[in-house]
Amino acid sequence: MSKINIRQMTLISLFAALTAVGAFLSLPLQPVPLSLQTLFTLLAGMMLGSARGALSQVIYVFLGVIGLPVFAGFKAGIGILFGPSGGFLWGFIICAFLVGKMMEGKRGENIFYYFLVGLMGTIIIYILGIAQLSLVLGIGIRRAIAIGILPFLLGDILKIIAASFITRKLKSIIE
Repeated sequence: MSKINIRQMTLISLFAALTAVGAFLSLPLQPVPLSLQTLFTLLAGMMLGSARGALSQVIYVFLGVIGLPVFAGFKAGIGILFGPSGGFLWGFIICAFLVGKMMEGKRGENIFYYFLVGLMGTIIIYILGIAQLSLVLGIGIRRAIAIGILPFLLGDILKIIAASFITRKLKSIIE
């Protein structure tokens, strides 16, 4: 990653803050809350690229780890990273990086490509989230999928669609 200028620093901070706002806009399902965090994680990768998108999510997670209540349900602390929903938080960082990598060098406004990239990023979040959910709760993968993916599937598809259209409209402005 090259030197970060003030504009890029502002955008990185904005996406970290938007992810926190997305956590506040949540329904407290257990053990994994339903929130808008993944929308902003996808947008961070799609619009900022791999390194900057991932950095925005590292900042978001770091703010929660040091005690700011930025995680869903106004929670904070390092314990959240190692609890049932922690894998999803780790997934945000990896997702933003990989989504950003897939977007780098991609020119044009191919909404279908954006959708596929968003879908792949969401699958990354699911894989990490379900793995940790299963381990922490001591449940099988099928049960983890039933409580960690299925209730969120429709909403996540809508978030992928929204991220695709938002990226199509705003990417040229942000670049």
